[in-house]
Amino acid sequence: MQRLIWIVLLLSLPAKAELKEFHLTLKNHLFYPSRLEIPAGEKVRLLVSNHDATPEEFDSFDLNREKVLFPGRVNVIFIGPLAPGEYVFFGEFSPDTARGVVIVKAPQEGQ
Repeated sequence: MQRLIWIVLLLSLPAKAELKEFHLTLKNHLFYPSRLEIPAGEKVRLLVSNHDATPEEFDSFDLNREKVLFPGRVNVIFIGPLAPGEYVFFGEFSPDTARGVVIVKAPQEGQ
């Protein structure tokens, strides 16, 4: 039984390593880039670096995500798989400035 558990664990490792990573930076209460393109139909890892001295909260009704972004840290948010479209996100503590959109694109034919 223990051998089976190790085999399952080892087989699951490559799936985690294959997640595509995308980066956002929060600085001066603004997200950079404010438009982030990701592929449709794939789960991705979003790494959000908070360069502000205060916490912010990543919030998105469209993505069904809410996460406190601690200052001076890289925060991980998993999103997807998503259908093609636009998904708005914002900083709950700075909603007028910390705004952005995730653009989910379907692969082009022949790729």
